[in-house]
Amino acid sequence: MSELPTPVEIESLPAVVDAADSLYTLLTLLIVRQPRDISMTTASTLATLRREGPTRITALATAQGVTQPSMTALIASLEKSGMVVRRTDPDDRRASLIELTDAGLERSIARRRDATDRIAGYLAQLPNDQREVLLAAIPALRRLEQIVRG
Repeated sequence: MSELPTPVEIESLPAVVDAADSLYTLLTLLIVRQPRDISMTTASTLATLRREGPTRITALATAQGVTQPSMTALIASLEKSGMVVRRTDPDDRRASLIELTDAGLERSIARRRDATDRIAGYLAQLPNDQREVLLAAIPALRRLEQIVRG
């Protein structure tokens, strides 16, 4: 993993700072306008399980930036609601893997589809030339996602 530039190095690139500020503002607005039917941590945990497959609670806690006891409580709640199940880890029979149920997978997919549809609606409101510029930036945005994920 490469090291992040220093604040001084970043400040020497005003266009980068402006782009970062615009992305931050946009992401904040999109997050704030998400439906609150489940918490952001719950939605992110379901999405992580969809993307990564069965995962230990410790890895989920690290991925979500929460403590292991907090993640254990969240998983217990998700188990009760039928969104996840615990399975024995075949590599370590003392440990458990958390896995999405069909209901959890459907919930995660539906939430992502709803968010994607909402964002597509905003994109459709842009003039064609601005929309084309954003579409041309998709490879760079995907690469940025990879950098952020590490």
